[in-house]
Amino acid sequence: MPLYFALLLPATPVEIVAHRVLWSLVVCVALGAVLGWLRRRRGGRGALATYRSLDRRGVLLLGAAGVLIAINWVVYVLAVNSGHVVEAALGYFINPIVSVVLGVVVLREKLTPARWVAVGVSVLAVLVLAVGYGQPPWLSLALAGSFGLYGLVKKTVTTDAVTSLTVETAWLTPVAAVTLVVLGSQNTFLGHGAAHTWLLVSAGLVTTVPLVCFGAGARRIPLSLVGLVQNLAPVLQFVVGVWVFGEAMPLVRWVGFVLVWIALVVLMVDLVGRGRRSRRTRRAAVTTPV
Repeated sequence: MPLYFALLLPATPVEIVAHRVLWSLVVCVALGAVLGWLRRRRGGRGALATYRSLDRRGVLLLGAAGVLIAINWVVYVLAVNSGHVVEAALGYFINPIVSVVLGVVVLREKLTPARWVAVGVSVLAVLVLAVGYGQPPWLSLALAGSFGLYGLVKKTVTTDAVTSLTVETAWLTPVAAVTLVVLGSQNTFLGHGAAHTWLLVSAGLVTTVPLVCFGAGARRIPLSLVGLVQNLAPVLQFVVGVWVFGEAMPLVRWVGFVLVWIALVVLMVDLVGRGRRSRRTRRAAVTTPV
């Protein structure tokens, strides 16, 4: 993603996100039609029936999710194209901790001692980075907060990834279209060559393909493994920021990142351990004679 968005300059983050919304909707509608046709062949519901199954509450919640993911996209592109890829990576490292905190505050979930440790170490990491930056890492916190809230909203709507993203982008499409019109001469879509135009169009595929693959893969592997795999994205972003874009990593930033990584290790060990215990309990229940 950082390498791709860097290619879209001189387009502004707002223009990039507007194109991302528009072309994502096109790709989602096409994917929905294909998947609906395949489901009908197997005797399932078509695309229109899937959309109609959403009630008013579900549609409104997906609209709220669309606003949150749009905020996340704008902040992320702004971070990448202003030389803050490492700070963006930090936001996605913090995101699992934010999700844990939201679970406690909003869903009244209880924290295990290990998760309390992870939250405490993450707070310490943010304080260390705030001292190092001279201010809190706002880009990281905005990314983690917006994506954490996005996940919380999506947790309350039960539908497949393609349908969900289609409704979210449909809510945002009028705003994206108006944004491109208002940009006027600042719109770079047609004024910087065919390669730039096609790169902006490809934002739809760049957005939807990973999300659809993630949705399909998440159903096939344990949740604990999903959590571990999700850390690969910020690791790769961190590598790109430091070793490709050459962003500075002073000592205080390294200390902050190491603390975040320690918190993530504690959280992942707890998740994996609880997952194994849960599977052993289920197996024992199945094999115990009645």
